[in-house]
Amino acid sequence: MEITLDKQSANQASVKIKLNEADYQPKVDAKLKDYAKKATIKGFRPGKAPIGMIKKMYGTSVLVEEINDLLSKSLNDYLKSQTFRILGDPLPVIEDADKIDWKTQNEFEFQYRIGFVEDVTVDLDSTIDVTAYKVEMGEAEVADAIQNLRRQYGNMTNPEVSQANDFIYGDLKNEAGTVEKTLSLPLSKINEADVTNFIGLKKGDIVTFNPSTAISEDVATVLSLSAEEVAQLGEVCTLTVQNINRTEDAEMNQEFFDKLFGPGQVTSEEEFVEKVKGILAENYNKEIKVYSEEKIKDKLVANANIDLPEAFLKEWLLKANEGKVTEAQVEQEYPIYAKQLAWTIVSNEIAKANEIKAEHEDVIEKTKEMIREQFASSGLGAQLEDSMGMFVDNYLQGNEGQNYMQMITSVQNDKVLNFVKEKLNIQEEVVSVEKFKELLEN
Repeated sequence: MEITLDKQSANQASVKIKLNEADYQPKVDAKLKDYAKKATIKGFRPGKAPIGMIKKMYGTSVLVEEINDLLSKSLNDYLKSQTFRILGDPLPVIEDADKIDWKTQNEFEFQYRIGFVEDVTVDLDSTIDVTAYKVEMGEAEVADAIQNLRRQYGNMTNPEVSQANDFIYGDLKNEAGTVEKTLSLPLSKINEADVTNFIGLKKGDIVTFNPSTAISEDVATVLSLSAEEVAQLGEVCTLTVQNINRTEDAEMNQEFFDKLFGPGQVTSEEEFVEKVKGILAENYNKEIKVYSEEKIKDKLVANANIDLPEAFLKEWLLKANEGKVTEAQVEQEYPIYAKQLAWTIVSNEIAKANEIKAEHEDVIEKTKEMIREQFASSGLGAQLEDSMGMFVDNYLQGNEGQNYMQMITSVQNDKVLNFVKEKLNIQEEVVSVEKFKELLEN
């Protein structure tokens, strides 16, 4: 057997494997003899069929099978011995394989294309400046959140006369009579210039309006109509009031506090405001932590100057997902894939150089944290902890073991980032919610 490597560029190469008869024939003969011992062929006692007949019947298929096994193992072992890092999987040169005559050839040559990156150097120099952001909650954001909570937990009433922000439940009908539907119209979706026509209505009243100009958002969504129905509406529609629905804000009392946070957890309005503020800050800072870490990743990847074999990877992605994705989809998604791949290379290099490993115990603890977050609002508390072992096992064993592997990757990623943060020059910047949203948009 002869294996040769031809580097065609800084990140792509071809590997040629030449096989002669001595490389594969002993295994082919051994397998054919095993077939002969077990074969049941008409006219012969079991295991007594001539070896020549067995070769004629099974020789080519056994030859192909053994050569494919030999190629797979040899190529895998050869690539493992190289100093560069293989990306994706080797792509066989199909044109060469199609020229093979399995019945007459004794020597074979196969060629594969590979994509790779050479040794990656990750510089964790403290002079690399990165920014970690922290969100500070403003009074306006806290007030909005509290107002939303009061509305969400408020009481539904049916007043006699409509006001702004009520819901008018009634029968919608267009002038042509082609659309008739009973629906609930939120007055919060009516333009300021038209909403006065909907205030002061009582049961049985009829209001005339033009949906396309009166409704401030998508008409189909607001009125729960199909596109065909919206097209038929026209400029004149009537709404006959059947009922008026209003949500009155929940009172800031102990019953409201207990509904949100559990009995006795909050006992005053001041404590309630601080509790909401803390939860908002925690949620925003979880988001901005992810943002900050992505910026750290970008900085390290840029400094590592990784040269990915773009054309090769796109071809490999298309073939590896044959029938599932199109060439256009690969083109569209490639930048995301390339960014993730580059960080994986950098992360693995940092982990290898600094002996950072994801231990089984770390995986268990991270899975527990994930499950607690998922059930945070369920109120299960102690019951959840009593059954935590079962939840963890079920999750980690699910998806044919992929969940466990993904969690290992996540744990290692966390450890690498924590290690990196200790090495780099990280400046903390406190930002407002508005500034935080601007950062995400950019």
